[in-house]
Amino acid sequence: MRENNNVMIVQENFGSGHLRHFREGIWHPFIKPLTRSTVVAGFTVVLIVGALFYTRMLDIHVISRASSTVTSTIYDKRPFLGSEIPKKPWKQIEIPLDCGAYNLTKKCPTNYPTSLDNQDHSPGSTCPEYFRWIHEDLRPWAHTGITKEMVDRAKETANFKLVILKGKAYLETYEKAFQTRDVFTLWGILQLLRRYPGMLPDLEIMFDCVDWPVVPLERYTGPNATDPPPLFRYCGDDNTLDLVFPDWSFWGWPEVNIKPWEILLGELKEGNKRTSWLKREPYAYWKGNPEVAETRKDLMKCNVTDQQEWNARLFAQDWGRESQEGYKKSDLASQCTYRYKVYIEGSAWSVSEKYILACDSVTLLVKPNYYDFFTRGLIPLHHYWPIKVDDKCKSIKFAVGWGNSHLKKAQNIGKAASNFIQEELKMDYVYDYMFHLLYSYGKLFTYTPSISPEATELCVESMVCKAEGREKKFMMDSLVKGPANTNPCTMPPPYDPPSLHANLRRKNSSIEHVQSSEKSYWEKQDMKS
Repeated sequence: MRENNNVMIVQENFGSGHLRHFREGIWHPFIKPLTRSTVVAGFTVVLIVGALFYTRMLDIHVISRASSTVTSTIYDKRPFLGSEIPKKPWKQIEIPLDCGAYNLTKKCPTNYPTSLDNQDHSPGSTCPEYFRWIHEDLRPWAHTGITKEMVDRAKETANFKLVILKGKAYLETYEKAFQTRDVFTLWGILQLLRRYPGMLPDLEIMFDCVDWPVVPLERYTGPNATDPPPLFRYCGDDNTLDLVFPDWSFWGWPEVNIKPWEILLGELKEGNKRTSWLKREPYAYWKGNPEVAETRKDLMKCNVTDQQEWNARLFAQDWGRESQEGYKKSDLASQCTYRYKVYIEGSAWSVSEKYILACDSVTLLVKPNYYDFFTRGLIPLHHYWPIKVDDKCKSIKFAVGWGNSHLKKAQNIGKAASNFIQEELKMDYVYDYMFHLLYSYGKLFTYTPSISPEATELCVESMVCKAEGREKKFMMDSLVKGPANTNPCTMPPPYDPPSLHANLRRKNSSIEHVQSSEKSYWEKQDMKS
């Protein structure tokens, strides 16, 4: 309640949040007393006017709701204050998809929005903690900037170069990537440009779609070292300088029928509800292709047999047979039926990590060599249980035994991981990570990017209009209809050296604690036998 110019304003939860005004002067003690008939007449007038006002506002409210359904207009939902002028409604812009025109001209549309008035946007939230690693990944170029010579040297292993100029994309392909990795990576970047039109600076990126990183740290350190080439890919490790970027599967992986992340994330959430954690199989589950790496072949030795029980249930995935049988046994949302799920790398990092973490099950994470863009935000014993790479079977048996003896703590670990995936790896944040990485990267350029004669303009029409089957379906399912109505999330500051080292020490300390407990357990078992 506040008073202003002899007017008392009371805000109530009334109708659609309107304010009701009462003249304070009517009840002032120094005013001449009013007759009963005058008071009754006055109240009658007030009630009639109030009823008409409320009816009018109710009609407006109903009409505006109906209008928003038809025109997809988003209205400012802040309560109207008497002294304020309501904001102009923010209209949701939908960018048309016109394959008919493209198929005739083979030219990208010229009516894409290339800028947006950010003042009409809602402020973004604070980005998740793992965004801070963007600062660390770009640190090698923080003082020198990025030159054309550096970018050109990254061509050695790149599959393609993508140039972004004035909000448009231009592609130069060097070598076709495995399956549709390059296709859906490029598709994802185009969706980013539709989501935040005109907000990225001009830039060029060299992208390598192969699994393992190739820019060695040791070659670019020391007094006589040259500056490293900026090369984008899906994962990195502690001995390389490759720039990690969200992988293609966020927009779909048609070859193995993995749906776009926004759809799959909802299915995984529903899949978690089918079997409560306590009713799940009390074993460690893994399903995948063991032939891609020796460490996976070693994992298969931990499977249950007539002679041994390592508390693991491990299954080899035959993608050829799955394809023939319609992927009936590879539905990810149906695989949340075990209390524990194993994550293990393949030839490098694996896209399966996000699906495993999303399952509410305790992720038993075999010590990885690689990281992708979000996994550096995971905390051992909070989001996952660490598994030794050189003694997997004993490590898994101990982890499952501990979890089945500490049900509540184990369940909390699984829940923390799935919450992380649902809340901090939703598609909004995937796009925002891409935005902040490319924005910060582009600001380091010391030259003006240009389009080579070999490059062609890339747009949604040039990709989706010629696509077929599952590839086209996944593109349409992940299509960004128009610009976002919020700004990108706000970047957290970079780590200072003490806080970064403390962060890494805490993680290592947690892992060492598990390994020490595990060692003591097996020493006691050996003494018993």
